[in-house]
Amino acid sequence: MFLNLPGYPLGGLFLIGTPIMLHRPLLGWLQRTSIVTQIVISLVAGTIFALVWPDAAVRVEILGTLFISALKAVAPILVLILVIAAISNQQPGQTTQLKPILGLYLVGTLSAAMVAVVASMAFPSTLVLKDASTGMTAPGGISEVLLQLLKNMVDNPVNALLHANYIGILVWAVGMGIALRQGAEHTRQVMTDFSHGITLIIQAVIRLAPVGIFGLVASTIATNGTQVLAGYAHLLLVLIGCMLFIALVVNPAIVWWKLRRNPYPLVLMCLRESGVTAFFTRSSAANIPVNLAIAQRLNLDPTTSGVAIPLGATINMAGAAITISVLTLAAVNTMGVVVDVPTALLLCVVSAVCACGASGVPGGSLLLIPLACSLFGISNDVAMQVVAVGFIIGVLQDSAETALNSSTDIIFTAAACMADQQRKA
Repeated sequence: MFLNLPGYPLGGLFLIGTPIMLHRPLLGWLQRTSIVTQIVISLVAGTIFALVWPDAAVRVEILGTLFISALKAVAPILVLILVIAAISNQQPGQTTQLKPILGLYLVGTLSAAMVAVVASMAFPSTLVLKDASTGMTAPGGISEVLLQLLKNMVDNPVNALLHANYIGILVWAVGMGIALRQGAEHTRQVMTDFSHGITLIIQAVIRLAPVGIFGLVASTIATNGTQVLAGYAHLLLVLIGCMLFIALVVNPAIVWWKLRRNPYPLVLMCLRESGVTAFFTRSSAANIPVNLAIAQRLNLDPTTSGVAIPLGATINMAGAAITISVLTLAAVNTMGVVVDVPTALLLCVVSAVCACGASGVPGGSLLLIPLACSLFGISNDVAMQVVAVGFIIGVLQDSAETALNSSTDIIFTAAACMADQQRKA
């Protein structure tokens, strides 16, 4: 039986009548220590535990299993509520004057997905997954993928939620969002409140990531040996390599196309002042004031930058598109599915679209991986194991992803505003 005790932020824990007190120093340390630090500690502790006591390490797999189960439970409703709230509360004509910036956001995100797909095919990654060969049927080609896609789109919404049919969930969410734009103001506010509530729930689940990752790392290494870490290192190198290529090659090329002058002074300044901050805060929303300050220093139109930068923090997700594409193709390679060119192009589009909904949620890009995996007939159980792998490497992956996302917001906003100033001069 569990009872709360007054005076303790998390209360006291009574398990079968035996008191286990969560002391203030421990709770204070947990509150002060970032989730990144806690995950690093979990990685090290899980590795040491597996090497020192492998028999016991296998048994703590239940911690990782429970963590994955919690993710599986919250992910479908998360996608449904967030998309409905975002679309229903969109103001008419809000982005009319921001078309050039929105175009850059779209080009940048789609380019990131294409780079990730090419890199994943050139340097394929595989993962160690439990029961990876069960519960899936590989599609025969693009026609079969599209046919299944159409079937998933018209699925019953309750059935889509029960079976984690993310395509069907997205279709219903978009439809409901558009319909509710004609509803009363308080109805749209209810959806916003629901989105805030589900965000709090996912934040609570993510706070359990260190415990779940400890169980996953310990059991994985105890079962498969330390060689499994090499696979994670390869996967992380592909992810970070793609993000660096976008930041230092693709984004400068897009800025040059817009300004027709050397893009690197602007790009490197934004990476230094926006990207570094976002790397450590791991939040595009928290980095909005930093980007607005940069926009003010660059004398950008405040009317444009004041809307474009917060909007970019929501829909400009090149890093998320890379994460979704690379981890999805890692799952595909593990399953032995052959990917043809049309299917790869479809994955680029799906990753770019999915990435736009990944903002504002801790681990949001990881939670959208099952949607992309569903294109290849990969079961939700296997896909959520890939999500768990994403959390294991997420210490660097999420930081680099946020740094790319947030710095790109100010880079593209500045490029569009400067191009407009050049035309008027």
